[in-house]
Amino acid sequence: MSGKILSLIILVAAAIGGAAMYYLQVFAYYERLPEVSEITIATTDGGTTTLPVSNFQGIDADSSPIRYRACFDVLAGPSDLQAEPYPAAIPRNAPFWFSCFDAEAIADQIDAGAAEVFTVARNIEFGIDRVVALTDDGRGYVWQEVNDCGDRAYDGTPLGDDCPPRDR
Repeated sequence: MSGKILSLIILVAAAIGGAAMYYLQVFAYYERLPEVSEITIATTDGGTTTLPVSNFQGIDADSSPIRYRACFDVLAGPSDLQAEPYPAAIPRNAPFWFSCFDAEAIADQIDAGAAEVFTVARNIEFGIDRVVALTDDGRGYVWQEVNDCGDRAYDGTPLGDDCPPRDR
């Protein structure tokens, strides 16, 4: 009889631990961002420009630098900007409850040429760039990408001279 009780205790503890892990990954730590009316984007000449936006929805978390996501409507199309392109950007999945950000649909639009990806800012945190995808139908999506310096830092490869100094 004690073996059955012990097994039941282990199963209950595993179920509680699994549920807690799921909650922590999908719901905890995320905070809704306040509404903004413009997004600053890097330009090809090294400066910045502002992009007026509406219907902004965003989330972020302190637990990871790549949890930032945002969706919004834009008033200017990609062809109106002199923004710095960001090649090979891949949208990261957002939690299911943040329904405006569908990474697969955004990636399909990028692949089809219906969306262009631009640099918002480089090295927001060491090795992390913020990018924006602007679609032909007037939507915008922001997320953060691990850049080459970040890839090298996290896999242990020497950084080289082209990477900025790391603060910590």
